[in-house]
Amino acid sequence: MNWGKILQLSIFGESHGSTIGITIGGLLPGMKIPFVELQRDLSLRAPGQRLTSPRKEKDHFEIISGVFEGKTTGAPLTVIFPNLNTQSKDYEIHKKIPRPSHADYPAQIKYKGFQDLRGGGHFSGRLTAPLVFAGTFAKQYLKDRGIGISSTIVEKEDLEKKLPTLIQEGDSIGASISCKITGVPVGIGNPFFDSLESSISHLAFSIPGVKGIEFGLGFDFIGKLGSEVNDEYNFIDGKVMTTTNYNGGILGGLSNGMPIEFRLVFKPTASIFKKQKSVDLEKQENTTLLIQGRHDPCIALRAQIVVESIAALAILDQIWMGEYYG
Repeated sequence: MNWGKILQLSIFGESHGSTIGITIGGLLPGMKIPFVELQRDLSLRAPGQRLTSPRKEKDHFEIISGVFEGKTTGAPLTVIFPNLNTQSKDYEIHKKIPRPSHADYPAQIKYKGFQDLRGGGHFSGRLTAPLVFAGTFAKQYLKDRGIGISSTIVEKEDLEKKLPTLIQEGDSIGASISCKITGVPVGIGNPFFDSLESSISHLAFSIPGVKGIEFGLGFDFIGKLGSEVNDEYNFIDGKVMTTTNYNGGILGGLSNGMPIEFRLVFKPTASIFKKQKSVDLEKQENTTLLIQGRHDPCIALRAQIVVESIAALAILDQIWMGEYYG
């Protein structure tokens, strides 16, 4: 799958295949590989943490092209992640009995039964490891230029209370992550099809489990008056700023100098350890299913660093688009 105008990403592999990886095109020559930051961010995404999937993957990676003596060459950079801890037998039954709210059934139709469904195959959240690699690269480049990215799980305190019980009950829960990007210069982005919101949203929906996004006040704009929520301009310390940030730092698809703020909604993990209704595609009859395997009770717990990564990638591509096209 491919994404990007100047910064180009292509991810490959399946959750239980030998490796997953990413090829990154468009990187400038001479960029230093941030090894410390990469391992830190990948560890934040990795499974095996408290209240997450017990699958343990160290997310060790191997860069196989595009780097020489610790710096980018300007050629496409390809990195691979070995899959070392898999239990593929848990997924054999889903070829004929699709899991509710998973991609099993539509994938069966689209790929005519040839898809690798083990661990979710190419649809798996495991594929976010390469995204974090690319995103950490982008975050470090932006950080060196005064652009910072942070995120938080909005319902974290409530989740900490509920999750131990939900894990015992074999259930899952949805949540949301808010993200803030500071230091973005005024005028980054484009109107209409390549708006800043469009770029962020495009990548946001590449994160498995994301079902909604809002910028600034978002859906709370409903019923509000313009006189209540217009972001009024003011000179503050000699800079044009707005006294409020209801629009989340983006107007007309362009950054306006205020922090860019958006929020993503994650559905509950589809794999739950409760009996559910499904269909037997071979027998052409209704049936029930009890899912096996190792799964997260809440997708958002490991997704913060993924959200920051896609934000960095979207901003960097837009900045480089502006420099390239003028």
